[in-house]
Amino acid sequence: MVLSSSAEKLKKMIDKAIDDHEITILEHEQILHLASEDNKIDSQERALLQTLQDLIESGAVKRVAGRK
Repeated sequence: MVLSSSAEKLKKMIDKAIDDHEITILEHEQILHLASEDNKIDSQERALLQTLQDLIESGAVKRVAGRK
């Protein structure tokens, strides 16, 4: 599947959070801003955001205040 350019940027940010097993509040806000930057969240972006949310809810990715 070919991702849109905004979905590709989102995927890179989300992949980093997955690799780190954590996401800062700022990174989470940046991801949400990027997804809604063009005032439209396409199906690819929606799926990526849902994956991130599922990982946060399961504890696989933890939200943290900031990096140490």
